[in-house]
Amino acid sequence: MKKIILWLSMLLMACTLRVAGAAADSTGIVLGSGDVLRITVYGSPDLATETRIAESGTVTMPLVGQVPVAGLTVPAAEKKIAGLLDSGGYVKKAQVNILVTTIQSAQVSVLGQVNRPGRYPMDGKRSLMEALAQAGGIGPEGGDTVTLIRTRDGKTTSESIDIIKMVQSGDFGHDYQLAPNDVVYVERAPRFYIYGEVQRPGPARLERGMTVLQALAAGGGLTPRGTERGMRIKRRDANGQLQIISAKQEDLLQVDDVVYVKESLF
Repeated sequence: MKKIILWLSMLLMACTLRVAGAAADSTGIVLGSGDVLRITVYGSPDLATETRIAESGTVTMPLVGQVPVAGLTVPAAEKKIAGLLDSGGYVKKAQVNILVTTIQSAQVSVLGQVNRPGRYPMDGKRSLMEALAQAGGIGPEGGDTVTLIRTRDGKTTSESIDIIKMVQSGDFGHDYQLAPNDVVYVERAPRFYIYGEVQRPGPARLERGMTVLQALAAGGGLTPRGTERGMRIKRRDANGQLQIISAKQEDLLQVDDVVYVKESLF
């Protein structure tokens, strides 16, 4: 498990570097309402302006007035404003530069057990793993499963993605490219509970393929009065009925199992 976490950390670090590189290049951004632009015209400092794209999708530019830019990429918007300045006789062969200072129209939400949950701008293409990296990676309480909620063509879907399995297999087919308003939710790691004659009773993280013997280790081991004989697992079945199972060391635990360790009679 530690090796898998190391692989994942290295992968997230690489994704962070890709995110940082993307942030410096705004050419792939599609502009939308709420975005804040800093517009400059080479050789005409009096035309410099900082403006927010209105709900109508337009910005107000000196001399030319309202210019529709929503739905355009940054280079396309630069070309459009330059064309209006040129055709209006204001600036011949105008060279326009647009810097996007705030992106609000295209954001994804990264929530749950990540180090920095919140909404993040999509300043270019962004994959699932890159979004996790931007949110600081999976937190200490995070599990192996990420839920991706997307709306496409008016239909909302939810898909669970096993991050650890994806890293282990090297198959990143589920490292989807995100779109504005997608939601990435990192589930809390599954738990089990252990009580009785153990050093650290209480809830603990349930690792993959965890056995009863490993659960004892997670609980700090037996107290001087504890015994491995007669251990019990309390488990809810599919109907919610409580079952009490005689536990063997090699038995596999399930989510929300409760392990009881008895006191030795001798």
